[in-house]
Amino acid sequence: MTDPHSHGDVTARPGIASVALFGVCPRCGARGLFRGVAQFAPACGRCGLDYAAFNVGDGPAAFLTFGVGALAAVVAAWLALSVDPPVWVYVAVLVPLVVGPTLWGLRLCKGALLAAEYKRRAAEHRAQ
Repeated sequence: MTDPHSHGDVTARPGIASVALFGVCPRCGARGLFRGVAQFAPACGRCGLDYAAFNVGDGPAAFLTFGVGALAAVVAAWLALSVDPPVWVYVAVLVPLVVGPTLWGLRLCKGALLAAEYKRRAAEHRAQ
């Protein structure tokens, strides 16, 4: 298993924004940070960085729930007060409005958090 905080011999590392936007490895810049829509791959295919060693947690999901939920509530209220459409319009408008930004936001936030942990060599506390 590769040490997740070993920076190796690589001189040009991608920044946090590049990792988040393009899903590249924070050590070598190879594509493939994500295996699914918002699930990390087990490790980098090029340099072997173990993505499972990072603790991104559920912070991005909680943050996105509040942000996207507030946006959806505002749009639903606006629709109800200005147009009063049938129920299918709410579904047609709100489902893509919630699903799209949530999935894209999870990828973005999880990638940024992993890159920040790598850059700052964050690790869990170990008792001496």
